[in-house]
Amino acid sequence: MAPVRALIVGAGSRGEVYSRFSLDNSENFQVVGVADPRLFRCQRLQQQYNIPQENVFTDWQEAAEREKFADCVVIATPDQLHKAPAVAFADRGYHILLEKPMAVTEEDCREIVSACKRNNVILSVCHVLRYFPPVRKIKELIDSGVIGDVVHIQHLEPVGFWHFAHSYVRGNWRNTAGSSFSLLAKSCHDVDLIRYWLSGARCVKVSSFGSLTHFKPENKPAGAASRCLDCQVESTCPYSAKKIYMKRLQQGHTGWPVSVVCPQEPVDVENLTEALRTGPYGRCVYDCDNDVVSNQVVNFQFDGGQTASFNMVAFTQEICERQTRISGTKGELRCSGPGPVYVYDFLTQKSTEHRCETAPPNMMRGMHGGADFFLIDAFVKAVQSGDRSAVLTGPQDTLQSHLLVFAAEQARLQDRVITIHPDGSYS
Repeated sequence: MAPVRALIVGAGSRGEVYSRFSLDNSENFQVVGVADPRLFRCQRLQQQYNIPQENVFTDWQEAAEREKFADCVVIATPDQLHKAPAVAFADRGYHILLEKPMAVTEEDCREIVSACKRNNVILSVCHVLRYFPPVRKIKELIDSGVIGDVVHIQHLEPVGFWHFAHSYVRGNWRNTAGSSFSLLAKSCHDVDLIRYWLSGARCVKVSSFGSLTHFKPENKPAGAASRCLDCQVESTCPYSAKKIYMKRLQQGHTGWPVSVVCPQEPVDVENLTEALRTGPYGRCVYDCDNDVVSNQVVNFQFDGGQTASFNMVAFTQEICERQTRISGTKGELRCSGPGPVYVYDFLTQKSTEHRCETAPPNMMRGMHGGADFFLIDAFVKAVQSGDRSAVLTGPQDTLQSHLLVFAAEQARLQDRVITIHPDGSYS
C-alpha cells in the first residue's frame, strides 16, 4: 500500500508527537506539510521530515485553499481552534486525526461531525485512552463475562500537583474563556472510557460537583513575589517554577514540560531563565488568571441500573496514572496506571493477574504508555485500507461522549441532576 501523506496543522507538542510515527513507519506514513503561525515550529518539522518549502505554512487557511496535496490532516491546534480547520479540510476531502477535545462547544462538535459525514471522510478524535493497553484489556475482560454483569465503575484521574500547576494554573488550559473547562480539556476521554466500558448501556442521568481550590490570590504566602525567580519564599513552595522547570533542565531533561515553557531554541538555562522571567510559566501560582476547577466528581446513572463515578483531582503524587475499580456480579476488576489488570473471582475467591500488550519499540513508545502509537497506527491503517472499524473513536461515538461531558458540566454549574435523552441531548 502507498504511504499515507499527512499535513500537520499545529506543530506544538502534540503535533510533534504524532509526526514521530513516520520515523519508524515511513513506508506507511509520511509528513509532507506543516502549518503553524510560529515559523520556528514549522522549520523544526520541515528539517526533520524534509518537507518541501511550498508545503510550509504559517496560516492553515493557505494550506486548505491549495489543491489537495495530502491524504490526511493532523489537527493539533489549541482547543478553541479545532472547528474551523476540521470543517475546512473535511470539505477538501482530507481524512482527519483531531486532537481531543473535538471542540469546545456542543454546536462546534456537531458541525465537525456533520462536515465529516457530508464529505465521507474518516474522523478519528484523539481519545487516546481507548488505545491504552490496560483500557483495552479491561474492555476485553468485561466483554468476556469474567466479572459477570457490570454494576459499578469507579474511576480516578490523579492529575499530579505540579502537572496541574503547569497546564491548568499557568498553562494553556488555565482559563475557561481562553480554552475550555477542566472536564473537557483534561478528562473528556475519561468520561469516554466509562461509556466505552459500558457499551450497550445508555447514560440517563448525570450529576457533578467541583471547584477551584488553593490556587487563589488569598492563599498566596506572605512575602511571595509575583514571579518565582524574584520570590524570597520560593524554596518553601512545592509549585515553584524553578523546581518544576529549572531543576529538570539541570538534570538534562529538555523535553516536556521544559520545551513548552521555553519558546526559543536552544532549550538552555539562558533561554529558560528568560522565559520564566517574562512568560506565563514563571508566574506565582497564586497570581494567575486561572479559573478552571482543581477537583471534580461526576456521577452517572445508566438505563440498566449501572452506576459510575469519576473523580479528577489536582493534588496527587501520581501524574495521570488512572486508577479503576469495576464491580460485577461475579467478580471485581481493578487496575492502576499501566497495569497489570487484576480480576477477583467471587466463586473461587482467587485473584488473577492479566498482563497488557506493549507497543513495539518506536519513537512514540513512551507517550501515554504506547497509546499514542496504537492510536495513529489504527488511523493510518483505516486510511490505507478504507476499513473504518480500525478507528475506536469515530465521529458519532465521540460526539456522544462529548455531549455527556457538556451535560456533566451543566450539572456542576447549575447544581442539579441533568437528564440525558436517547439522542444524547440533555435537559
